[in-house]
Amino acid sequence: MKLEQGMAAIVTGGASGLGRASAAGLAELGLKVAIFDINDEAGEQHAAAIGGTYHHVDITDEASAVEGFAAARAANGQERVTLHCAMTSKRGKTIGFDKATGGYKRLPTEDYAFGAEGILVASYRIASLSALGMANSDPVNEDGERGAITLTASVAAQDGQIGQVIYGSCKSGVNGLVLPMARDLMDLGIRVNSVMPGIFATPLMLGMKDRNPQMWDQLNASVPFPKRLGEPEEFASLICEIARNSYINGHQFRLDGAIRMPPK
Repeated sequence: MKLEQGMAAIVTGGASGLGRASAAGLAELGLKVAIFDINDEAGEQHAAAIGGTYHHVDITDEASAVEGFAAARAANGQERVTLHCAMTSKRGKTIGFDKATGGYKRLPTEDYAFGAEGILVASYRIASLSALGMANSDPVNEDGERGAITLTASVAAQDGQIGQVIYGSCKSGVNGLVLPMARDLMDLGIRVNSVMPGIFATPLMLGMKDRNPQMWDQLNASVPFPKRLGEPEEFASLICEIARNSYINGHQFRLDGAIRMPPK
C-alpha cells in the first residue's frame, strides 16, 4: 500500500515507547497520525510535535474507543494504517508462596480477567473498530486494499517466563487473532499482522540503566546480536514496512535480536 501524504493513521499507546516512535515514523512518511492514549500531557505534546492529533482513549472501554475513532476520523479522515500498542495487565505466578500464611495462594481469576481485557479483548476491540471503518471506505489501489492493521504481541507469547501467565498467554492470544481475522477481512482488502518485540529500550527499561547498571549490562549481553536492547525506531521501521508491503498479511513477526527468553 502506497503511504501517501495526508493518509490517516491511528496509533494506540502513541504517547510513549514503541507507539511514540511508530507515530513519529509514520508521520515522517507524510501520514496524519492520531494518537490514542490516556497520558494526556505526553500525548498532546507528541501529537503537536509530529503534526498529528491526540485523543484520550481508554482501550478497555468500548464507548471511549468508539468516540476516539469518530474523533480521529473527523479530524484526519478514515485511517488506512492502525497500530495497536497500548495495553494494561497484572502479573503473578499461577500458584505463589504467601508469606502472610506460610502456605500457597492462587493468582486470582479477577487478575487474569483484568489482563485478558487489557491485552486480548482490547486488541480485538481496536482492530475490529478500525476494520469496520476501513470496510466502509473505498479501496486505495488496484489490489482492492483498504488498510492495514498491526497488533503488538510480545516474545512472551512464545517464551512466557515465570510470573507471566497472564501476559504470555494473552499476548499469545493476540497472535491467535491474526490469521482468522486476516481471513475474515480478506474479501474487504484489509490486512492484519502482529509484531512480537523482544527487549526494547523504552523509558521503562531505560530507568534500569541508572538504578541497576549490572542488570542493564546483563540484559544487553543476553541478546545474541546485536548485543543491545532494541531501539524503538527499529520497531517503528518494521511497522512502516508492514504498512507499505501489501503482501505481508496474516503473519506474526519476532523482532528480538534472536533472543529466546529463559524461564526467569
